Amino acid sequence: MEEKTRCLIIGSGPAGYTAGIYAGRADLKPILYSGMQPGGQLTMTTEIENFPGYPEGISGNDMMDDLRKQAVRFGTDVRDGAIAKADLSQRPFTLTDDNGKVIKADAVIIATGASARWLGLESERKLLGNGVSACATCDGFFYRGQDVAVVGGGDTACEDASYLSNLCNKVYLIVRRDELRASKSMQHRVMENPKIEILWNHVPAEVLGNDLDGVTGVRVRNVKTDETKDIEIAGFFVAIGHKPNTELFAGQIDMDENGYIKVADPSSKTNIEGVFAAGDVCSPMYRQAIVAAGKGCVAAIDVERFLSENK
Repeated sequence: MEEKTRCLIIGSGPAGYTAGIYAGRADLKPILYSGMQPGGQLTMTTEIENFPGYPEGISGNDMMDDLRKQAVRFGTDVRDGAIAKADLSQRPFTLTDDNGKVIKADAVIIATGASARWLGLESERKLLGNGVSACATCDGFFYRGQDVAVVGGGDTACEDASYLSNLCNKVYLIVRRDELRASKSMQHRVMENPKIEILWNHVPAEVLGNDLDGVTGVRVRNVKTDETKDIEIAGFFVAIGHKPNTELFAGQIDMDENGYIKVADPSSKTNIEGVFAAGDVCSPMYRQAIVAAGKGCVAAIDVERFLSENK
């Protein structure tokens, strides 16, 4: 049995839920599928201190719960589960959820976000959110005056190391190769920073710590000699890239070489009329909750105008 909706939002997090708030207030009665990770990447963040309106800070889970409740208050039908199939070839668009339910939508907002790439260590997984992070600008503040480590050799890793050096006592930059992949200007900035020590030809073998104390250190292995050593740190930042969650739309919508959906800035319009995108799925530069929320607002307003013009 088919179900019809004027607006379908795919994905939660700040972008999806904010789109739900605005679309709901516009009386569009949107349906929102929260996806495989309800609340998005912020649910892995212990405390958020830089989102406006929370002077004492708030946990990622609590903030996403607040946004969800606000979207529901204005009439958004928030559903657990994910969209498994999407046919964007014609309007109304045909989407199928993971229970086989078919939904026909006049407009679609894609807010599926991006996922951090991880090293795959068991210790990394166990201490995620307890000293292990993939967002220096989100969590660096909690390690003021302490020693931390950043893993990676590209622009993101160098940017994170530079940012953390302004807050922390010392930053270890763990680089697998004997050179950085970052831009020349970023390389110079890192190498000339006395608070950053680069560990060339090293990889993390284990993140050290426990549930009570969080991260206490990292065991690194020299890829050339196979020797290991332990370094005392309080924070472990993984900066080896992100992967946009766009597999569902591959071959149907314009994306860049890294799989991020292209939008016609400053709008949220994609190359398909009636399909809009918001948040990290199309905006990899800033990766901040406040930016994603703003883009969710933009997408909902774009949808409202689109539906008004295409009754």
